[in-house]
Amino acid sequence: MDLILNRMDYLQVGVTSQKTMKLIPASRHRATQKVVIGDHDGVVMCFGMKKGEAAAVFKTLPGPKIARLELGGVLNTPQEKIFIAAASEIRGFTKRGKQFLSFETNLTESIKAMHISGSDLFLSASYIYNHYCDCKDQHYYLSGDKINDVICLPVERLSRITPVLACQDRVLRVLQGSDVIYAVEVPGPPTVLALHNGNGGDSGEDLLFGTSDGKLALIQITTSKPVHKWEIQNEKKRGGILCIDSFDIVGDGVKDLLVGRDDGMVEVYSFENANEPVLRFDQMLSESVTSIQGGCVGKDSYDEIVVSTYSGWVTGLTTEPIHKESGPGEELKINQEMQNKISSLRNELEHLQYKVLQERENYQQSSQSSKAKSAVPSFGINDKFTLNKDDASYSLILEVQTAIDNVLIQECRSRRTQCNSFVLQTASPEETKNYLLSVFQSDVPIDLLDVDKNSAVVSFSSCDSESNDNFLLATYRCQANTTRLELKIRSIEGQYGTLQAYVTPRIQPKTCQVRQYHIKPLSLHQRTHFIDHDRPMNTLTLTGQFSFAEVHSWVVFCLPEVPEKPPAGECVTFYFQNTFLDTQLESTYRKGEGVFKSDNISTISILKDVLSKEATKRKINLNISYEINEVSVTHTLKLIHPKLEYQLLLAKKVQLIDALKELQIHERNTNFLIPEYHCILEEADHLQEEYKKQPAHLERLYGMITDLFIDKFKFKGTNVKTKVPLLLEILDSYDQNALISFFDAA
Repeated sequence: MDLILNRMDYLQVGVTSQKTMKLIPASRHRATQKVVIGDHDGVVMCFGMKKGEAAAVFKTLPGPKIARLELGGVLNTPQEKIFIAAASEIRGFTKRGKQFLSFETNLTESIKAMHISGSDLFLSASYIYNHYCDCKDQHYYLSGDKINDVICLPVERLSRITPVLACQDRVLRVLQGSDVIYAVEVPGPPTVLALHNGNGGDSGEDLLFGTSDGKLALIQITTSKPVHKWEIQNEKKRGGILCIDSFDIVGDGVKDLLVGRDDGMVEVYSFENANEPVLRFDQMLSESVTSIQGGCVGKDSYDEIVVSTYSGWVTGLTTEPIHKESGPGEELKINQEMQNKISSLRNELEHLQYKVLQERENYQQSSQSSKAKSAVPSFGINDKFTLNKDDASYSLILEVQTAIDNVLIQECRSRRTQCNSFVLQTASPEETKNYLLSVFQSDVPIDLLDVDKNSAVVSFSSCDSESNDNFLLATYRCQANTTRLELKIRSIEGQYGTLQAYVTPRIQPKTCQVRQYHIKPLSLHQRTHFIDHDRPMNTLTLTGQFSFAEVHSWVVFCLPEVPEKPPAGECVTFYFQNTFLDTQLESTYRKGEGVFKSDNISTISILKDVLSKEATKRKINLNISYEINEVSVTHTLKLIHPKLEYQLLLAKKVQLIDALKELQIHERNTNFLIPEYHCILEEADHLQEEYKKQPAHLERLYGMITDLFIDKFKFKGTNVKTKVPLLLEILDSYDQNALISFFDAA
């Protein structure tokens, strides 16, 4: 049976945060429920539907931004009490809007996540977790990385208190009191936690989690060790998961999984004949989904999925049929209720249009006055800058509460003095022209990759990189009613700086906000929990009069996904993996000493250059020593080999497509072509699309090989830049053994 859901927009409040909308339980089965939602204006609003219109039950006065909203109450009774987290305060309201609790916590940071279980209150700020019972402090934990969400397994079923923290370093931390029982490593940074079926499943220990890179999984949290049950990969490359709920929307007696993502996708997964869920329904909304819950809001007996979006829309995807089909020769009849609603909407729209016109005229008149004052309108921006492991690119997502007019992207970079412009020597004049366009007439190869969801028109401006260090100026002009823009950027390691986005919405008077994003020297590295210690490693050792906080700040400057605050303890070890080449890095440091190991010499070379520069800025004397493993060079070339071979073959196939198509037009019978050419013709569209999505991919690999060649001999004190043209000739007629021999013999 196909699941058909129809969209109904109920009302709009202010900008909302993750998990700030709930449905209050109804007094009887499948009766209409009230919706309660909190926004960034600090307003809590509860409403229900009457005669097809949203009617407010209560609405509070504005205050601090609401970061979380949860329902609570006495265990094993309907959870009807409303709790909100704003700044460092917890407030409680009855379902009628009467405030019964105002609890000022002892947290020095704003509350980011909250969970309610009877008289137990679980809170987390960025790095701090606190457990309160009857508003009295019970337990405390300081996390090594940011806490994204907190939850507790159902106390009424397990007779034990087991809080779980979702942390940015790809770990779920299971607590007992103030101590971590064990840490569960997960495939991506977990952003949201939810109890399976709303009650922890059959065992009461089943926990759902979603990650920022779009993965969904179920895990059982036992007292001794975790049990991984299933995991759904993000094969369709959809957005990160922000909210999860369990509700039987299909109506088969088994609760389905409702998932909301940050790209606006709403998904329904059903458990049919297997233990793993199967996607039954999906629908794209225009903005990120911050909260999701199943229930009944619009009309009795019609189940629906209720979602709230970033800009504050409360929307229902209902099972109620909206359109009635008429038979042949019959007119479609609209009932009186619908006619009244249409008439009311028309009158409201005309009134709003008149009011806007009137206010615009008043503004024009006042702006010409000598006493004119113009206030800059404020607007919220929801932004996300993350590294995608699949294609080693950065995703920049900008979401505004109103329509975007344009976005200007500017990049200012520092870079190593290395051979980067050589790639143009290997290309034909046409390829060189296209490549220059992709890097915006700069000697630093910066790629803006195509995004299917992006319908904005992009234009590039030339930059004088020598005089002002600007290597990228691109303007995206958005279509009408675009509130979300997604960009993809691919950088090169060793070249670092700041990416700036100037966001201008369609509001008057014109105003702009600037967002800055740091591109790290080792920007393509991603945190991991394990590395292969059997690989041939190169070692860089730093010693000197520097503190633990200082060396940590250098690592934060060089590498992504490192917590801003120094971790607890005297020594720390982080593991990283290069998302493009799959090389590894081990970073261990303490006060006065830092040791970095990698199977890629170029990684060690970049660290040596950048860390020396940072220490010099702070006037710190560094003693630098290194051990180079010659075998690691061959090892790195073997890691590059399959990628380089594939790109060379792809480029060769794309070059043949036009000639083969022309031959196909002139020759009716092309049976004389070898099977390989037939295959190229059949896959022509796919090959061209893939080639288009990877601009300068081949040149990037050439650059990495050249940097590896230069770095190898730089540690020996030899300058081999004069041998680069010979290296390029070998790459043009690529053979792995010949390339390795050249590296050994040079």
